[in-house]
Amino acid sequence: MRSKVTEDGDFVWIGLHEPAEHELEDVAVAFGLHPLAVEDALHAHQRPKLERYDDSLFLILKTLWYVDEDDAVETGEINMFVGRDFIVTVRHGQGSELHSARRYLESKESVLTHGPSAVVYAVCDRVVDGYTEVASELEIDVDEVEASVFSPERTRDSERIYTLKREIAEVRRAVMPLREPMRRFATGVVTGIHEDAAPFFRDVADHLTRVAEVVDTLDNLLSTAFDAHLAAISVQQNEDMRKISAGVGLVAAPTLIAGVYGMNFQHMPELGWYLGYPMSLALMALTSGALWVFFKKSGWL
Repeated sequence: MRSKVTEDGDFVWIGLHEPAEHELEDVAVAFGLHPLAVEDALHAHQRPKLERYDDSLFLILKTLWYVDEDDAVETGEINMFVGRDFIVTVRHGQGSELHSARRYLESKESVLTHGPSAVVYAVCDRVVDGYTEVASELEIDVDEVEASVFSPERTRDSERIYTLKREIAEVRRAVMPLREPMRRFATGVVTGIHEDAAPFFRDVADHLTRVAEVVDTLDNLLSTAFDAHLAAISVQQNEDMRKISAGVGLVAAPTLIAGVYGMNFQHMPELGWYLGYPMSLALMALTSGALWVFFKKSGWL
């Protein structure tokens, strides 16, 4: 593989997608990759990080894409081995394509002159752009949750709020650890990364910082929305209890009057009065009407 590098500034880019162990071992032998880095690249689900092994760099990136139907953030992984005249990318997951990064480099010869550093920049830029897209989708969903929580209708938003907070935590696990490697690239202090590439990495670091700020803001908004949702449930329950209590009061007063007249004591004067029955009905209606007016003015009905 290295025999194809014949001129100064040339480099080889090898791309692998979920390789078998023997395939990655062949590449590791050809380029002298460190066994610990090879092990990390073979087994996905690693934390984003930047490490140096001998004369090469090893960078891990988490890729993100959003499935709107499920409010789910799916993750992938890109492992990059960066040497003086080679770069090896090992991808895991369906959403970690690098065709767009390669097309970008082919159209920007001035960037491509930075060698493997240009590939690192293009891949990081593509990955962070994916973070921005996911953050935009999450913003839309959080806006929907806020509108639902503060709507006059009775809603059940707690499950969706929990789902979105879990997905935001997934985004944070990809974004936050990557900030330090991007800062180091942007300051030009990483051996093996072309110093002239630092301004490009500063742009990536800026985008990454904005995504991190959006993620923190969305998490806080969801926490506030959840508290508001619980408060709304409490208010709704109080309103329900007031309405139930008012209903009980409207029924209790006539029941009390009917209970008194149903005792059938011999010396109750109304028992021998031919208007006693209409009077008791009128008293029930009057009492219930007075209570209804009182509850209505008090906002209980």
